[in-house]
Amino acid sequence: MEFPFAVVIQWLSDFLLPLVRISSMIMIMAGLGAKNVPARIKLGLAVVITLVAVPVLPPTSFTNLFSFEMILVVIQQMLIGVAIGFASVLLLNTFVLAGQILAMQTGLGFASVVDPSNGLSVPAVGQFYLILATLLFFVFNGHLMMIQMVIHSFQVLPIDGSWWSVDHYWDIVTWGGWMFTTALVLALAPLTAMLVINMSFGVMTRAAPQLNIFSIGFPFTLVAGLVIIWATLGNFMTQFEFQWLKMVELMCSLVGCTP
Repeated sequence: MEFPFAVVIQWLSDFLLPLVRISSMIMIMAGLGAKNVPARIKLGLAVVITLVAVPVLPPTSFTNLFSFEMILVVIQQMLIGVAIGFASVLLLNTFVLAGQILAMQTGLGFASVVDPSNGLSVPAVGQFYLILATLLFFVFNGHLMMIQMVIHSFQVLPIDGSWWSVDHYWDIVTWGGWMFTTALVLALAPLTAMLVINMSFGVMTRAAPQLNIFSIGFPFTLVAGLVIIWATLGNFMTQFEFQWLKMVELMCSLVGCTP
């Protein structure tokens, strides 16, 4: 059996170029994009998803694989995949940032652990919030939604050599501001409570200067911080749902679907 050269090139284009976009998304997305997930597993998952998705994807109109333009098209597909996956990274980093703010203000920042996803030493509270947010991400079927979004992007952003609109990159930068806003809202109640506690210790020290505020206040602040974090943990789910909807809205604006 013989296949014409044009047919072989079309087959390669229909598989390799979508593989670049899908693998770029998987390499950076929340959960699967962590450093402790082997690269072979990520690549194998990307190949399987591509093999399943290729029959339903529109044929690739760009088939000039042996040219300099091919390099530009691959870079474009990488940027689109990274942009889609980066939205989920911002979702999780919102709660990591909130946990780090709480840890530093309550004195719990001394308890640090190594984050396996990026290899850095982070406060234990931030790591706890990261684990909780990651579990909720999978409970909400975030991994399935990410795959659905990247497959739908081939309908709106076909591989035809044309460049992606620059406005989409600016949308990602603008939406990054919600990460700081939501993190501050999540940490606002515990921070207010800690402010009241610190002011109380200031008044007590002023009234009784013989008391050693450092030996008494620091242990009390640690215990109060743990109690306050536990008491305000119910707000975590509310803020996660809000940030989840913002992420879905952003991804729909990127791939041109209806939220």
